[in-house]
Amino acid sequence: MKNNRSTSVFNIAVFVAALGYFVDIYDLLLFTIVRKPSIIALHVTDPAGILTASTKIINLQMVGLLIGGIIWGVLGDKKGRLSVLFGSIILYSIANIFTGFVQNVDQYAWARFVAGLGLAGELGAGITLVSELLPKEKRGIGTSIVAGIGLSGAILAYFIYYYTKDWRICYFIGGGLGFVLLILRISVAESGMFKDVREQNVVRGNFLMFFTNVARFKKYLKAILIGLPTWYCVGILINLSDRFAKELYGVNAIDSGRSIMFSYIGVSVGGICIGIISQWMKSRKKPLFLFYALTIISGIIFFSPLNNNDITMYLLCGALGFATGFWAVFVTMGAEQFGTNLRATAATTIPNMVRGSLPLMNLLFKNLFQDSWKWGIVKSAEYTGSIVIIITLIAAFFTEETFNKDLNYVEEL
Repeated sequence: MKNNRSTSVFNIAVFVAALGYFVDIYDLLLFTIVRKPSIIALHVTDPAGILTASTKIINLQMVGLLIGGIIWGVLGDKKGRLSVLFGSIILYSIANIFTGFVQNVDQYAWARFVAGLGLAGELGAGITLVSELLPKEKRGIGTSIVAGIGLSGAILAYFIYYYTKDWRICYFIGGGLGFVLLILRISVAESGMFKDVREQNVVRGNFLMFFTNVARFKKYLKAILIGLPTWYCVGILINLSDRFAKELYGVNAIDSGRSIMFSYIGVSVGGICIGIISQWMKSRKKPLFLFYALTIISGIIFFSPLNNNDITMYLLCGALGFATGFWAVFVTMGAEQFGTNLRATAATTIPNMVRGSLPLMNLLFKNLFQDSWKWGIVKSAEYTGSIVIIITLIAAFFTEETFNKDLNYVEEL
């Protein structure tokens, strides 16, 4: 097979993929930053109502990501990586602009559902493209650059809201950034591996292939489970940091949007660091376990008496963010574990399955432990986190090492 690979990690594909993920994260995390003021602006003011509306909106956004991940993943292997990048950008840009006009919680929730559908295609297609264009010795660094730069989009989202104090303007800006990105995407070339596979008589983008072969299904399931702690930390601990602060030490002035900002500074730095560590160790799994250990330690301190003031809470949000910077390696491993005819489907659905797992975690955290069993928010979060990390460690232990794996192959039926 011939392939049009670049030899440098500093090329237009990496640059544009990083910017694409930057816009993706800006839009994805914007709701968690403007959650409370935007819901209050829609005339929901009591704490219970805000929590219910927030859960409904974030759950629908994550379900959109889950469904969109399958749709865009299949299209990425059938029609090409670039077609997904163009289509997803258009959809989530329009959805963001529409979000700026919503007048009630239901409209808000469905607007975020459509945005989730669109956002689902960005990361997987970008990582797949970069992985296939770069030589195997450099793809770990390339994908870490994409993740490190891209994840800082949450920081921009926070500062735009901080200075404008207008959540509707934040969504309009998100939509505008998407259309600017669309213009930049024109200069990016399609993957040579995909072009070669398109000329062969092989099945491409068949999502059901993950379930028709036992070994492939196990590999796919493990690839999803190793990423679960990221959205437990972001979607529960950091997103609700103001509520945890109240339970842990009482009176506080925690702004959950600022918590998100600090956490994603950590995630960005952690994403770049784990890429460098992975290259140094010549491994994907070893640094993954190192960052799992950091996640566990940060989580233990988060619930301990040491977390007793606002400064410590913000620092711990940053520490949790750094620890979950393993997202960069996790997504890369998803792309590396499957053949070219299923790679976009895998790389797009795997991270979105993890994002889409947040409603399931909320079922444990809120619906079962808090609503049914009447546990407090802290105890509920501790048990939910324990279950998540145990599942993740087992899955990671049995996951194959993919460092320096040759990606020039296809999956057979």
